[in-house]
Amino acid sequence: MVRLRPKRGARFKQGAPWIYADELVLDRRTKNLAPGTLAELQDDERRPLGLVAVNPGATLAARLIDPDPAADLDDEWFTAKLHRAVALRAPFYDAPYHRLVHAEADGLPGVVIDLFGEVAAVQPNAAWADARLDTLIEALRKVTGVTTVVVNGGSRTRSLEGLDDVTYVARGALQGPIAVPMNGATYIADLIGGQKTGLFYDQRPNHAFAARLAGSVPGGAEVLDVFSHVGGFGLAMLAGGAASALAIDGSAAALDLAEEGARRTGVADRFSTMRSDAFDAMRGLAGEGRRFDVVVCDPPAFAPSKSALSNGLRAYEKVARLAAKLVKPGGWLGLCSCSHAADLESFRSASIRGIAAAGRTGAIVHTGGAGPDHPAHPMLAESGYLKSIFLGLA
Repeated sequence: MVRLRPKRGARFKQGAPWIYADELVLDRRTKNLAPGTLAELQDDERRPLGLVAVNPGATLAARLIDPDPAADLDDEWFTAKLHRAVALRAPFYDAPYHRLVHAEADGLPGVVIDLFGEVAAVQPNAAWADARLDTLIEALRKVTGVTTVVVNGGSRTRSLEGLDDVTYVARGALQGPIAVPMNGATYIADLIGGQKTGLFYDQRPNHAFAARLAGSVPGGAEVLDVFSHVGGFGLAMLAGGAASALAIDGSAAALDLAEEGARRTGVADRFSTMRSDAFDAMRGLAGEGRRFDVVVCDPPAFAPSKSALSNGLRAYEKVARLAAKLVKPGGWLGLCSCSHAADLESFRSASIRGIAAAGRTGAIVHTGGAGPDHPAHPMLAESGYLKSIFLGLA
């Protein structure tokens, strides 16, 4: 049992799934609980509120697991959660290439599961789930029919839970990177050596919007994909009718996968890559007088925490300034942020400042987020982390 402090936990009582350390009674017994310990949460009058996973050494001290404090996290419990996740996505996807579980939004705190055909990649980023990983995997196989399960334990969140950084094939066999169809292109996902679970499904609707822009340019657009990873925006825009795409990334391994994706998509003759620091590359292209019909920048999280927000917003402003200089008059600029700490208004304001500093003006034609396979918990703003804006520049 753990208990709320008097007059604390208001957001939890309104539906938020998190309890912070300053809201919880952290006596000697509670402080000695191992990360991931399941306990009944009570209010200050000892009334039960639910079953939580406790991490007494972290700022995020407890996560709601089930509103029933007596819930048994057995095969039936996990199976019910996964069936609900499948049903939530059924109207939107006709093939098993999407995110299946998005942590708290799907009632499985700290757990991420992506589907790649007959293969599933699981990120157990919380100690409570890591301790029950075998039960979760067997329920996943039963519900989805996947034959291979990869466990990706490379998230920095795991260290806060006292967990090791490990990635391995837990069930079945994996022959190598997997071809993933999306938005008319073929992407190559490395589930063992790649970032996160191997592919960023969250950008799917934004890829599609960029592809529509590229296809609208008479004669085919010349496009630039900065921070491209495995070719996310570039390949989608080529599949949408772009004449050429240049992908920039600092990872040689990611660019190799992007090039293989271009070959599988049948656009290798129109696709080129540049391994470089993105900021250096954009300065260099501007110095050469290069201009593109569509430029999209999808950087890593510059503001992963509130303490990094100020520096992160300056970085987003810098990206916008450098990228805006590379857009042809009448062209399109797409800017993205996956930072939890930077809300849409802050990100948009930083981007507009950068565009103005480049001496450009424009209008926002689209504001986007993640697809429906990345649902947001209604009381957890952090679960709606992805933001994108597209502008037409004068």
